Amino acid sequence: MVSVHEAKTHLSKLLEKVELGEIVVISRSGKPVAQLVSCTVERPKRKIGSAAGAFVLPDDFNAPIQEIEDDFYR
Repeated sequence: MVSVHEAKTHLSKLLEKVELGEIVVISRSGKPVAQLVSCTVERPKRKIGSAAGAFVLPDDFNAPIQEIEDDFYR
């Protein structure tokens, strides 16, 4: 448990402890008032093939576009 003054003075060091998994309790006048805890955000797992059938890739997808080639080679 750390005091409010100590927490303000040593915030960076306390955050390092929290990143390592420790919970830091902050007290005012000897009474606990807050906790510093890690806030790891979990990303949703991607499902392979979840967009199957959502769009169709045209057969000429890789075909050159004449207008762009003309501009490129000018």
